[in-house]
Amino acid sequence: SIEFAKKFETDRLHFEIHDMSIPYPKEFDAVFNLFTSFGYFESEEDNLKTLVAIKKSLSEYGFAVIDFMNVYSVLENLIPEETKEVDGITFHIKRYEANHFIIKEIDFEDQGKKYHFTEKVQALYLEDFQSLISQTNLKIDSIFGDYNLNPFDKGISDRLIIVGRKG
Repeated sequence: SIEFAKKFETDRLHFEIHDMSIPYPKEFDAVFNLFTSFGYFESEEDNLKTLVAIKKSLSEYGFAVIDFMNVYSVLENLIPEETKEVDGITFHIKRYEANHFIIKEIDFEDQGKKYHFTEKVQALYLEDFQSLISQTNLKIDSIFGDYNLNPFDKGISDRLIIVGRKG
């Protein structure tokens, strides 16, 4: 994705790969963590390191946006098993929650070879984010439930979008 995005760089727009748990050596007016890019670490300590890195990467008046799935809704509507066919390949998909993670396992066979992939993301609720954020010098300004910036409602919101600033 970064390689593709680099085609659109200008003198004011640049794309780089960087470990989000390490502060960037420059400050920004906005830091975006989008499309459930958070929660793939094994420990709360690594989540906290990432939030501290986000805070340290913000300018004095900068803001951070964390866009995460609404775990309440995801678990309520989780499809435990399904089979999909794409381009003649049958994918067997299993989804479940275990040890505070939402796990998706994908199995398929192509040209006589079997494949197995596992995706795993922490089941972080609003309260988990509030607890983590309270341990940093970030202050939550707003919480939204979708990209139209409607209020967060754990029962119906598609997303959990948190906007914060340095405290």
